[in-house]
Amino acid sequence: MPTEYVDGHPDRCEDFFAGKTVLITGGTGFMGKVLVEKLLRACPKVKKVILLMRDKKGKSPEQRLKDIFAGPLFDMLKKECGPDHLKKVVPCKGDVAEEDLALKKEDRAWLAEEVEIVFHCAATIRFDETLKKAVLLNVRGTQLMLDLAREMKKLLVFVHLSTAYCHLNERVLYEKPYPPPASPHHVIKCCEWMSEEVLESITPKLLGNIPNTYAFTKALAESLVCDEMDNLPVVVLRPSIVLPIWLEPLPGWTDNINGPTGLLIGAGKGVIRTMWCKGDGYADYVPVDIAVNCMLASTYDCVYFKQRRIYNVTSSSEYKISYEEIINIGRRIVETKIPLNGVAWYPGGSMKRNRTYHRICFFLYHIIPAIFVDALLVLLGYKPVLMRVQRRIAKGFEVFEYYANNQWDFHNEDSLEARKLLNPTEKKKYKLDGDGMNYEEYFTNCVHAARLYILNETDDQLPAARRHMRVMWFVDRICKTLILCGFMYLFYKYLLLPIFG
Repeated sequence: MPTEYVDGHPDRCEDFFAGKTVLITGGTGFMGKVLVEKLLRACPKVKKVILLMRDKKGKSPEQRLKDIFAGPLFDMLKKECGPDHLKKVVPCKGDVAEEDLALKKEDRAWLAEEVEIVFHCAATIRFDETLKKAVLLNVRGTQLMLDLAREMKKLLVFVHLSTAYCHLNERVLYEKPYPPPASPHHVIKCCEWMSEEVLESITPKLLGNIPNTYAFTKALAESLVCDEMDNLPVVVLRPSIVLPIWLEPLPGWTDNINGPTGLLIGAGKGVIRTMWCKGDGYADYVPVDIAVNCMLASTYDCVYFKQRRIYNVTSSSEYKISYEEIINIGRRIVETKIPLNGVAWYPGGSMKRNRTYHRICFFLYHIIPAIFVDALLVLLGYKPVLMRVQRRIAKGFEVFEYYANNQWDFHNEDSLEARKLLNPTEKKKYKLDGDGMNYEEYFTNCVHAARLYILNETDDQLPAARRHMRVMWFVDRICKTLILCGFMYLFYKYLLLPIFG
């Protein structure tokens, strides 16, 4: 589909990708899928998009790719460019976590001969991943990709997807390299020859004050890329917390419920009732379509203007939304606009500033009801489920509480300067700011998309969900009234009656 030029300005980014061969790792992940879709749709003259993929769950790369393209994310692309446009995407069997990327010699030679642009997005984003797995994928995988990049005869740019939350000791993060928490080469060697058990025993000492293996290994990987700045055309992108799509191609779409969306879903189902968090605190969020636009625009910016190598893909210097605002918006959405099916209890609860108070509430409102319901399920002949869910929630809280109760700020002056170099056509096509965002509308789309594509709850079930929500409102009020009456009775019987009786 031809680009609609604004005031006759050309799309130089589209022209840059025309006729180019692009290699993407992590193309089957959340950001990877959105990147593939936007690259094909915004730059239709791209020659080829190669995805480094492995077999998974008994499916070949070709089968996995077919399943991905069958999803709703690619409907707009098929409509605008035709389904044959997807044939530009070619899977290449390999694995970033394996030695030599598990590439065949002929495939490696093919990549070295043809690839001009690399987007290295592959990583494990699990915060509780074992050190060995996180290092082999995030750190050694990056080193192996850099080794491959050195062999590429036509390489124009190597884009490494880092994170704004990998230098947690820096309360203010600038767009510059930072020293790693350890030698990445030494850590790689240790993880290659040490057993999983030994590594697990020394992980706390290796991490030091870094809270998880994700932040640790992403900092190591970033340092490997920064070390090559004098040798290779490398770029580092540091997105903050990546949220579902804001504008296009499918508002609210995501393939996971990490981050705020997961909290909204958990609260909307009535299973999250308390959080330890400063309500007026804020985190830094970036919708995935904005982050992907930055990936494409920064590639063009680095190659042609040669002024920037590190981009903080962050938003808090321009827009801030507090945790309390998110919770209030989410409550309005799941209570009235888009209730979820089969809620366990009427949504409620609150954020607690005091950790001890939060733990008491967690025991009262999470653990005790879970034990009661699981016992009832066992008596009825079903498997218990709620305690397992609450253990996962408790684990998620450990991660959330660290980030929610600490504050970081991100400077992105260089990235803001790069925006000014975009012409009107490019600013419209690769939107990089949050101008025009309506938070309530955005999170409504997020919850709606999560209903459809994560929870598989269709729109025709909404009337029943609303009726169930009204029933749960009455149940919630009746139970609270009975509990209050019970406390008043006990207060009267054991305190007032002995004194005045």
